[in-house]
Amino acid sequence: MELSLTVRFRPSQLSLFPRKSDFLINDPRNYHIPIITRRKTTQKRAAWDSKTHLTISAKKKSAIEGVSEEMNAIASQNLDFAPARRRVRSAFVEVQQQLDHCLFKMAPSGIRTEEWYERNSRGLEIFCKSWLPEPGVRIKGALCFCHGYGDTCTFFFEGVAKRIAASGYGVYALDHPGFGLSEGLHGYIPSFDELVDNVIEQYTKIKGRPELRGLPRFILGQSMGGAVTLKVHLKEPREWDGVILVAPMCKIAEDVTPPAAVLKVLTLLSKVMPKAKLFPQKDLGELAFRDLKKRKLAAYNVISYSDQMRLKTAVELLKATNDIEMQVDKVSSPLLILHGAADKVTDPLVSQFLYKKASSNDKTLKLYEGGYHSILEGEPDDRIFRVLDDIISWLDFRCSIQ
Repeated sequence: MELSLTVRFRPSQLSLFPRKSDFLINDPRNYHIPIITRRKTTQKRAAWDSKTHLTISAKKKSAIEGVSEEMNAIASQNLDFAPARRRVRSAFVEVQQQLDHCLFKMAPSGIRTEEWYERNSRGLEIFCKSWLPEPGVRIKGALCFCHGYGDTCTFFFEGVAKRIAASGYGVYALDHPGFGLSEGLHGYIPSFDELVDNVIEQYTKIKGRPELRGLPRFILGQSMGGAVTLKVHLKEPREWDGVILVAPMCKIAEDVTPPAAVLKVLTLLSKVMPKAKLFPQKDLGELAFRDLKKRKLAAYNVISYSDQMRLKTAVELLKATNDIEMQVDKVSSPLLILHGAADKVTDPLVSQFLYKKASSNDKTLKLYEGGYHSILEGEPDDRIFRVLDDIISWLDFRCSIQ
């Protein structure tokens, strides 16, 4: 196991979900615990109050600093459906490209990009995008990306993709149904398995593209996208030449798992009003982006889901992590796990658990000292580039031995 440091972890001081899973990933406007109050106690179930309650509420969007009232009005419209999200993205795309962030300012030039929509087997339009090296540069392999819960593939990942593409890789990404520019109710996951099947369906098409014929194929998942990636691999254990996970959501620790009675109530409510949203009780914005300046820029990802979590979505994410935990020993692909050692959104201990239990013969775990959750976007510049260089070096070595 490769470690960037050795560190002793302490148990989470936070309540359910934001540490052990990925409920609120890359939008610091809305890092919160979707359920529950907490009382001080030393018992194991400290995260759950005996008077647990749910409150359903609408959340008012905060104004984005540095843009006009007109642009804020555009950003604040209802984004439940894809046409509105696409209009907002179009309005903000130039503003986003001018942001003072290393992923935008230092993005390599000459990268070939393509955007398109693909209708999936369930009739939904899925947004897809690719980044290829400059013409004449040999493509070493393909890297397919799965984004997290509060993220999209058209904001910070643009800079990540361009840097990896400049190193000789074809990079491909999609927005999950209900997220970003893809069709579906915003932030709604009626079935996590359907999310996984959509990734398999779209990337099977992409892997058949002429430029990738005979090349190694890798899949990268960040946060909730890490859970998607693991389930894709478990369904197709021989279809990928390697798996990369960044701060993955793959297990919820016992001390923050809902008691059986509470989970039963949540499951029942999710059947009665699956699209209803839960009222947040705690703001975790400071826990995802260590760099304060970059934390403010995340608000410009205007089509990311930043509202309360929907009931069915919460239940599906819990079910997904339980399923992954039961099968973690079946993870057999060459594996790279990257995690900030100070991450309080998804637990670094869970990545250590995954590393230990995975049956992969080729597996690497890297922990970054002091790193928060968003190590690809929210760290100091040198740390972001170090993480990207670690990904590229890992890819280069696996491609060299094909």
